[in-house]
Amino acid sequence: MTTYLVVGGGVSGLTAADDILLRDPSAQVTVLEAGDRVGGKLRGAEVAGCTVDVGAEAVLARRPEAMELIARAGLADEVVHPTSAGAQIWSRGRLHVLPPRTFMGVPADPDALRGLLTDEEVARARAEKIMTTDADDLSVAELVTDRLGPAVTERLVEPLLGGVYAGHATLLSARAAFPQLLDVARRGDSLVGAVARMMPAPTDGTHARAAAPFFATVRGGLHRLPQALADSLAHRGVSIRTGTTVRELHRLPEGGYEVVTGPRPSPTAYRADRVVLAVPPAPASRLLQDVAPEAARLLAEVETASMAVVTLAFDSRALGDLEGSGFLVPPVEGRAVKASTFSANKWDWVREAGRGRGPEGQDLTILRASLGRHREEATLQVSDEELVRTSLAELAEAVGRALPEPVGTHVQRWGGALPQYAVGHVARIAAVRAALAGVEGLAACGATFDGVGIPACITSAHRAVEELLGTRRTMDA
Repeated sequence: MTTYLVVGGGVSGLTAADDILLRDPSAQVTVLEAGDRVGGKLRGAEVAGCTVDVGAEAVLARRPEAMELIARAGLADEVVHPTSAGAQIWSRGRLHVLPPRTFMGVPADPDALRGLLTDEEVARARAEKIMTTDADDLSVAELVTDRLGPAVTERLVEPLLGGVYAGHATLLSARAAFPQLLDVARRGDSLVGAVARMMPAPTDGTHARAAAPFFATVRGGLHRLPQALADSLAHRGVSIRTGTTVRELHRLPEGGYEVVTGPRPSPTAYRADRVVLAVPPAPASRLLQDVAPEAARLLAEVETASMAVVTLAFDSRALGDLEGSGFLVPPVEGRAVKASTFSANKWDWVREAGRGRGPEGQDLTILRASLGRHREEATLQVSDEELVRTSLAELAEAVGRALPEPVGTHVQRWGGALPQYAVGHVARIAAVRAALAGVEGLAACGATFDGVGIPACITSAHRAVEELLGTRRTMDA
């Protein structure tokens, strides 16, 4: 019987544990999680009597990985999709409907940007400068701005990148974030033309594909997924230990590994034949110092962004109606709030959760605001109360009217939550994997590797287990 330790109980670690059992049913698997519960950035909390997500709230439904994992956790019948309410961008003092047929802000038709952009800015985007680059990687801003003008980057690309990475176009890797468009640029083709081909107009017979839901979640909140998966793992004999911080990782002379947990005066050691690290880049780097120093050095170079999610519950009648599913905010606007989700408009299940839940039996409407971008930690270095006040003030300004006093609030801080994919990130991660490939019985996965979204984290876990068990090496050979 082979023994395994999975360090980290987020969606990547839980997926890795599940994969191990699927491939090696007799395995003895232990998951060690530093936090007080599994799930990583998938977390629920009670706000005014309603339990809602205070971390990630949706997955990409058009990628199979998350939908397959939801089914494996026994929640396939609980999958729901957003309403038809559309997203908006808060720019130049008002809310604008997010233009259709854009790929991370790059338009298929620059004329559709009119209103959000000035006529001069639209004309600049229409007059795309077609140029070729031989760079293997460059920043997203370098890719987009020279071709379509600064306004497309500042008013469209930046707010969308902020929503996904909490990062900036001037720093984020085009190879990681926009690989398809970087390849277009390397061929000397048009970015606009490429997006038009990727996102054809509904009138050309593709209306069925265009109507397919882009996002999905689980009724009651995406935080149900890791708990359901953990319950399934425990039922199949996996030991899941929360509140267990791994401080050290060592190779044993006789083979296998030892990890050290607990306070230094009274440590606890766990031993296993194989180990999967499913933790953020900083702790992964620390743990790899002795066993894979080159991988440790490379992971130490990966910066992270911190953020906070402020959830607000209002008396629905006092709040009144809101348009759309929420909004994104370009950094150039100088706001603390980078995005807001009108959760009760976006998700039917959230609206239903608020019915009759007020202190006097009234309906509640749930909203949330996201604050914090890469290298802008000062925004978060205030009290929870100040984050709530800032969120209320900026939300009121965005919707153009005063907001009532909320009947409930919640602040969830996510320190170092999002790895930043700087220029050269893809090559850096390839080098990390190459360094780990020389260390038998050890693999790593998580948001640092193949993308920050949930499907990408699941993919990284699949790959780590394939590498750990030798199946990827066999297939590649």
